[in-house]
Amino acid sequence: MRLNSIFPLCLLLFSIQASAYQSLSQTLACSDENTLFELQLQSRISRTDTVVVTADVNDVDVLTPDPAEKVFVHQDMIDANPGRPGAPISIPGYPIETASSGIKAPQYFAPGVAGDHGEPIAQYVGVGSYLVPNNLSANAHGNGYADPNLFIPATLSNVQVDGGAYNVREGNHSVNVAAVYGLRSHLDPFFTLTGDYRDIDLVAGMSPTADSFLAVEASYGNGFLKRLEHRQQYKVNSQRIFKVGRHSLTLMGIGYYGFSYNAGLVPIFAKNADDSNSLNVGDTIDPRQKDQTHTALIAASDDWRMAANQQLQISGFFRTYNLSLFSNFGQGLIRQSEFRTVTGQNTSYINKFAESFSLLSGVDYERDAPRRDNLDHYNLYVPGDPSYGPFTRVDSSNVTLTSIAPYAAGAGAIGQYLRYYAGWRRDEIDVENKDLLHSTNSFQRWTGLNSPKATVSFIPKHSWLLPVVSGSFGKAFFTEDPRIGTGTTAGSAVATARSYQLVISKTIQKTDVKITLGHVTTSEELAKIDADTGLQENQGPGRLQFITATVRHNFSAGSILATFSKADARNIDSGEPTPEAPRTIFDLLGNIQKLPFGIHAQGEFEFVGRKPLGTGCEPDLNAQCVGTSVKELRAAVVRPFLNSRLEIGANLLVASGYSGQTVENFYPSEIKEVVGVRIPSYASISLTYRLNDHTHR
Repeated sequence: MRLNSIFPLCLLLFSIQASAYQSLSQTLACSDENTLFELQLQSRISRTDTVVVTADVNDVDVLTPDPAEKVFVHQDMIDANPGRPGAPISIPGYPIETASSGIKAPQYFAPGVAGDHGEPIAQYVGVGSYLVPNNLSANAHGNGYADPNLFIPATLSNVQVDGGAYNVREGNHSVNVAAVYGLRSHLDPFFTLTGDYRDIDLVAGMSPTADSFLAVEASYGNGFLKRLEHRQQYKVNSQRIFKVGRHSLTLMGIGYYGFSYNAGLVPIFAKNADDSNSLNVGDTIDPRQKDQTHTALIAASDDWRMAANQQLQISGFFRTYNLSLFSNFGQGLIRQSEFRTVTGQNTSYINKFAESFSLLSGVDYERDAPRRDNLDHYNLYVPGDPSYGPFTRVDSSNVTLTSIAPYAAGAGAIGQYLRYYAGWRRDEIDVENKDLLHSTNSFQRWTGLNSPKATVSFIPKHSWLLPVVSGSFGKAFFTEDPRIGTGTTAGSAVATARSYQLVISKTIQKTDVKITLGHVTTSEELAKIDADTGLQENQGPGRLQFITATVRHNFSAGSILATFSKADARNIDSGEPTPEAPRTIFDLLGNIQKLPFGIHAQGEFEFVGRKPLGTGCEPDLNAQCVGTSVKELRAAVVRPFLNSRLEIGANLLVASGYSGQTVENFYPSEIKEVVGVRIPSYASISLTYRLNDHTHR
C-alpha cells in the first residue's frame, strides 16, 4: 500500500478493514517523501467489504481541519440496538437518548450539550465526498430533528465525528458535534435474522456489481416496556458507484417507513406508580401515544479528479419526509405533524498548489420546506377510554428555509512543524413563515452570517517527547423554528455560537492519548415552540466548558478505547446550570478477535452522571431537580460455523436508569416531577448466513 502524505511530517492512525481479514489499526509516521507502508493482514472469520484508511487527526488538511476529529470503524463501534429501532451504532463518548420508545428518533448527546432533538448536533450521510444533511430544521417535534433510524447497520462502514464549528463544509446545526455516516461500497450476499421473545428483525443484502449494494430490512416487535409497541419498520438502503475515466459517480437511495406506539415519559421518583397525581399505566402516562414516519432520500455526487492535485465535486440530493406524532407530556395528548420536501446542491473545488498551501472553495445550497407544520391538542387521558376526543388547533404553518453559502478555505505547512487551516463561510438564509391560522403572524426575512474557522497545530518529530498541540476557533449557528404559535412576535432567526478548542495528543507504545479542552458560548434566543402551551421559549446566553480525555490501546488480538468527559454548562445571565446537559460521561469499549473457536467479542460500558433538570420540584421549588445516573453495558459475541458462512451471535444490553430525563408537571398539579423513559435490559440471538464461501487458503 503506497500513500502520499499531504504534509512534510505527520502521524497517522490507520484503521483498515479488508475482505476476509482481521481489522488492523496502527499508528505510523510519514515523511515528506512518498512513503511505502507494508501492512500484513491476517485472515479473519467474518467478511468486511470496505477498506477504510483514516488519519485520526494529528494531521490537519483542507477537508479535516478539526484537531479533535475521530474516525470510528468496525472495531470501534458496536450495534446500539441490534434488531431494534433507534441509533444504528454506539459512538464512544456520545450517549444516545430518547424521550420515548418505539421508532421515535433517538439523539446523540455531547458533554454539556442539552441538544433539542439534535438542534446543535449535525448529522450527515457521506455520498462520495458529499455531505448530505440528515437534520430537519423547524421539525414539528423538535428543531434540528436528526433521525438515524433510516440506516441499516450492515451498510455502515464508519462514522466520522468532529468537535463542531471547524469545517466550512458543515453549516446549519454543526455547533457542538458533526457526525458523518460512511456507507460500504460492497456487500456480499447475506441475510441476518435477529430475535427475542418480543421482537423479530430480518435483514438481507447483496451487491449486483463490485461497486454497489442493496440492503432491505423488515422489523416487527413490541419492545421491552409494559406498553407494547406493535412496531413495524421497513428500510431500503442502496448505493452504486460508477468509475468513468477520472470521474467517480456515486448514487445513493434510502427509503424508510416506521410505525409504533410509544411509552413516553413517566415519573421516576413516584412513590405510587398509580397515584392520580403521577399517573403511570404500564411504563406510560398515556397509552395512546404513537408515531408514524416515512422518508425517501436520493443523492448523487460526481467526484472528478481533474489532475493529481485538483478535484471538482458536483452533488445534489432530494428528500421527502412525513411525521405524525402523538405525545403526552403531562398536560394532555398533543399531535405534531408535517410533510416536507428538502433539496440541496453542492459544488466544491480542491487544488493542492504546494505543501504549503491547499485551496478549497465551493458553494452550498439547501431549501427545506415543511408544509402543514401543525400542533394540535387533544383531551387528557381517562383510564379505560382510548379515544382522542375533540382537538384544539394551536398552530399550523407552511415554513420555508432557503440558504445559499459560498465558502473557501486554505491549509498547509509553515516550516517543518506548524500546520494551519483558515476558512470562511458566508450563509445567506431566507426564512419564511406562512401562518395558516393567523395571517398577521406571517413574515419573511433574510439573515446573513459569517462563520470563520481557524486551526494552528504544532507537530513535532516522531522521536521527540513533545505532544502534538492544536488550537482551534470557529463560529457556528443553527436556524430557529420560525413559528410564532401562541406568542406575540417573530422569534430569533438563528442562534449563534463561538467555539474554542485546545487538543493535546501523543502516541506512546501503540497507546494513543488525547486531551481536549473546549469552551463554547451561545447567543440569547427566543424560539422553540412549547408543545403544551404553544408559547415560544426564551433562553438566555449560555456558556459550555468541558474537558475530554481519550485513551486507545491496540494489541494483536483487539483494542481498548476509553473516554472520560467532564463539563459545566450554564446560563450566563442567571448562573443556573443548563437543564438536561450531561456533566459526566465515561465510556469503555473493547473488542477481542482471537478467542477460542474463532469467537469474536465486543463490549461497551457507558456511564452518564446525574444531570440538573431545572427547578420546581418538591421539597424545595427553588432548588435544582436532579435525575438519576444511567449505566449501560452492551455486549456482542459471534461464533462462526461452516467455514464462516454461518455466524450465530448473542447481543446483550444490561441497563440501569432512565433516558430522556426532564421535568414535567401533571395536570392539574403545578408541582413538577422528574420524568424519564425506563431503559430495559434485554438479550437477543442473531443468525447470519452468507451465500458466498469465504474460506481463504
